[in-house]
Amino acid sequence: MKKKILILSGDPNSVNSEIIYKTWKKLNNSIKKKIYLISNYNLLRSQFKKFNYFIKMEKVKSIYDNSNSNNLKILDIKLKFENPFKVKKKEASKFILDSLDLAHNLANNKVVLGFVNCAINKELLMKNKIGVTEYLAKKCNIRNNSEVMLIRNKKLAVCPVTTHVDIKQVSKMISKKKIINKVKTIHFWYQKKFKINPRIAVLGLNPHNAELRIKSEERNIITPSIKLLKKLKISIDGPLSADSFFIQNYKNYDVVIGMFHDQILPPFKAIFKFDAINITLGLNYLRVSPDHGTAVNLIGKNKANPESLLQCVDLINKFGK
Repeated sequence: MKKKILILSGDPNSVNSEIIYKTWKKLNNSIKKKIYLISNYNLLRSQFKKFNYFIKMEKVKSIYDNSNSNNLKILDIKLKFENPFKVKKKEASKFILDSLDLAHNLANNKVVLGFVNCAINKELLMKNKIGVTEYLAKKCNIRNNSEVMLIRNKKLAVCPVTTHVDIKQVSKMISKKKIINKVKTIHFWYQKKFKINPRIAVLGLNPHNAELRIKSEERNIITPSIKLLKKLKISIDGPLSADSFFIQNYKNYDVVIGMFHDQILPPFKAIFKFDAINITLGLNYLRVSPDHGTAVNLIGKNKANPESLLQCVDLINKFGK
């Protein structure tokens, strides 16, 4: 059986159905045959009907249904709803977790190339107090902080050392082990997939790198981590001051490592807009997602851009295994 590509329809209260529709219309038939969508059949049909979208769909019982059709094949997840764009939070949360669990099990058993999950409101995972990256890392039993949230396009990639945590927790959660393991994961992934030794920049945590004061994170954690990584023949510089780095200096690197989410994601998005995808490295499989949110304000306006989801499908098809 040829391996498949999974797409999770993600948050039901979102523009995801519009993006899935637009993406499907742009895919060639050879890719369509590989795709199985984890969703709720009735929900998707209702959302498509609302906006006069027409795609031939079929509900399949399992990934082992070796349908060779160009129909959009749906692995149906139970979901109770009355309004297809106002699904109750409790139901939406269960739907998301059930979808992620099914995708994890299939990917972990190596019957798919990998999976793409469309946008999810992080509040739907707040019961677990983690994001999708952390949720999947826990399910994969990753214990060495080697999982990586890499936001990437063809020109640059960025990675936060800490992911979805409050700013007051960041300094407590930075460690040499975490920095070293994440950089090594990125370095070896680039070597394997792109046959290059990536040029990596590491930003400091504090303004002006705290002038490398004796008790600073830059002096006690970040600099020693970089020195050790240099001994491993990894091409890495830092700590670099974050306040001016994204004016010009970023162009000299393939990957930028920041200490927290909003240190690197805002400048990256200001430069590249939505030309990027979110790749989780270090799991037992390849997981990617579009680099945009649920965009509830755009529902029904026909303004959602499918480019990021198209890039996700392309990456899974090229590099999944």
